Amino acid sequence: MAGRRRWTTEEILETATELLSTSEDAESFSVRKLAAVLGTDSSSLYRHFRDKTELLRAVADRILLAAMDGYHPEGDWRQRITAVALRLRTAFGQQPQLAAVWGRYASSGTGSRLLMEEVLQALRMSGLPEEQIPVRYHRMAILVASLIASEAGMSTLTSEEFDRGMELFRVAVLGADPERFPALAHFARDVRPLGVDRQAAFEEIIAAHLDSVAAAIP
Repeated sequence: MAGRRRWTTEEILETATELLSTSEDAESFSVRKLAAVLGTDSSSLYRHFRDKTELLRAVADRILLAAMDGYHPEGDWRQRITAVALRLRTAFGQQPQLAAVWGRYASSGTGSRLLMEEVLQALRMSGLPEEQIPVRYHRMAILVASLIASEAGMSTLTSEEFDRGMELFRVAVLGADPERFPALAHFARDVRPLGVDRQAAFEEIIAAHLDSVAAAIP
């Protein structure tokens, strides 16, 4: 009788990524479900990963590796950080369900190291005092992860959910009582919903944060 197939670590991660992409969230994902898709048992997967968290971190790292694949530093420190941030946005835009996985479980693999190294190198290149670089890196990481997670949440809506959200937005804004909400009523026709111009907003927010970094350079 033939034994069960031995899956490689990369094959397991590939299947886990596909399964997470069709799951509602990371909580509905389980090693048991992954094993069932692979036609094996959970114990065989635990030879590759100690637990679900370690597996999810490895999946998140695959997205970071994809984002950094083919990357070559170009331009000044601001251009380098902006380029990396946009690469991350694109990578998670193709796998939006995994953005929450990255934000929650982080990563400690090669992809994470490549990302951290590039941002730290760019910050050092900026002339920022050495003692400020780790803190500025941390703030940048939180900002980018938050923006990507927010955008990913919007992109996973169905067309019906999106249209319903737009209608509710219009009702909330255009129907605001000017006596109770004078500022909202005043700007109602110019206030835009969250789903509009996401890339422009992303780039402007990153640029504003980099302005604050530049202001701290002696």
